[in-house]
Amino acid sequence: VLKYRHEHIFQEIKMNSLAKILIVDDNPKYLEDVLPMYGYEVEVATDGIKALQLIQQAKPQYNLVLLDVMMPNLDGWETLKRIRGNKKTENLPVIMLTAIDEEQKQVLGLRTGADDYITKPFVLPNLLARIESLLRRSQWKDAEAKAKAKINIDFEYDESTISPLTAKEKEILSLVAKGSTNDDISKKLNLQESTIKTHLNRVFKKLNVKTRTQAVLLALQMNFIDD
Repeated sequence: VLKYRHEHIFQEIKMNSLAKILIVDDNPKYLEDVLPMYGYEVEVATDGIKALQLIQQAKPQYNLVLLDVMMPNLDGWETLKRIRGNKKTENLPVIMLTAIDEEQKQVLGLRTGADDYITKPFVLPNLLARIESLLRRSQWKDAEAKAKAKINIDFEYDESTISPLTAKEKEILSLVAKGSTNDDISKKLNLQESTIKTHLNRVFKKLNVKTRTQAVLLALQMNFIDD
């Protein structure tokens, strides 16, 4: 991911609908100037209090928040806690930005509910790639949640042609249902990403489906995995 060139990331972003990002930083000028060049709509809050006000009033809601840790009035940790403590915004994607380069602090941020963590000074392609990755995961979760809310599955299937899944296949599919990417799953299960792809291909064949969404929906319908 870190090897993505600026132009490559720009093309990927332009292919997606315009994402709305809230920058929460007491020194936001660099990000405020550069992110619109890569296709993003941005708004700025210079402290946590203002950020919470904007998030509460936003219609439609922001697609992602870039949240600095060290800020006046209300720091990033407390701001994040309040975002996660609000039913309306508990799933809002948040990337923490900080000059603190300590593993313990990063773990604290992730435990508090941050989706990702970038240490300043950051490399722009790295930040852009992480933004794009988190937006993709968020869109998958939204699409999968909407699909699960439907009473009927949007494709026909013949139960007699479906083969049982192994324990490992069920484990991987359960992670897919939670919005994990192949890279996420490979790290969590300590397996090669190619191995994850092989398992998923077998799952598709066993369930007679073509997409991840169909696999998840069918597995939920047949109680192969838990909702």
